[in-house]
Amino acid sequence: MTKFEEQLKEGEFVCSECQKCKKLVWPPNDYCNRCFGEVKWRPISRIGKLVEFSKKDETVFCIAEFENEIRVMGSLECNVVPVISQALKLVKCSYNGHEKFVFQLK
Repeated sequence: MTKFEEQLKEGEFVCSECQKCKKLVWPPNDYCNRCFGEVKWRPISRIGKLVEFSKKDETVFCIAEFENEIRVMGSLECNVVPVISQALKLVKCSYNGHEKFVFQLK
């Protein structure tokens, strides 16, 4: 299990950041995918923006972007029609064989 998956199991959203070139490494890895430098794991802001969404039955799915680089897919809890680029908050993340992210509009 990777550090990323371990932290998701604990409800923490983390990413690796290169100590040499300061790039966020996404998808997370133990080495930088640009310069192959060593990385340090750090929390990612839970505030992001809505990139795209769709709805099936009563479930709204979306792609959210964090720190202008990291995009993840998850479900969006909302009672209104969301707007692209609207601020949202990551309210739950977990790992049980696959990543799961839940967002709410901010």
